[in-house]
Amino acid sequence: QPPYHPMTTEHDACPHCQPLREQLAARDLRIQELEALNDNLSRHDALTGAYNLRVMHEFLTAELQRSMRTGQPFCFAMIDLDDFNDINEAFGREAGDRVLSMVAASSGKLLRVLDRFARMGDDEFGILLPVSWLEQGAQAISRLTDAIGACDWESVTPGLKLRFSTGLTTNAPADTPEKMLARAAKALHQAKADGKNRTVQLEEALPEMLLDGEF
Repeated sequence: QPPYHPMTTEHDACPHCQPLREQLAARDLRIQELEALNDNLSRHDALTGAYNLRVMHEFLTAELQRSMRTGQPFCFAMIDLDDFNDINEAFGREAGDRVLSMVAASSGKLLRVLDRFARMGDDEFGILLPVSWLEQGAQAISRLTDAIGACDWESVTPGLKLRFSTGLTTNAPADTPEKMLARAAKALHQAKADGKNRTVQLEEALPEMLLDGEF
């Protein structure tokens, strides 16, 4: 009878396999890291680190659904930096980029954990304020105005003072993200037309039967 040999493991049978397995594991880890990075870049603005417009649309959709379930209101604000093009032209694109990054950083420090902040365009940002009445939303924008006004803009360029205009709205029955975005943009346009550096509030008009007191 031939002598007994214990079963060999894969490692014992192939002494060169372990380095290969380690290489494959490292490759898989790198792929996971790249996928996570790609997902992060697809959801965030590369310059400021804020969420992008697509993700804000997702947040608005989810918040409208939550509000329908709970009956709790929320606010959405669109802010636009006043005379931002003048900053780029006078001080250069690099200074403009620093301004945008500082606005995003200051907003991130001030806003609540449940709030959402996104870069909507070149110098436009959107702010989602869950569980907030319109008055509370206005108070939040007022605090943000003070915080951004208190930033060290002299470190960007001497004499720079940054202001922004805001369009603020709250959700209404049968609202959609598109309707809220359009309403906030309309209020923002009015704030710019009224002289900038101010907040304009705009609510969805109530149905006529409610205005007439019919229920």
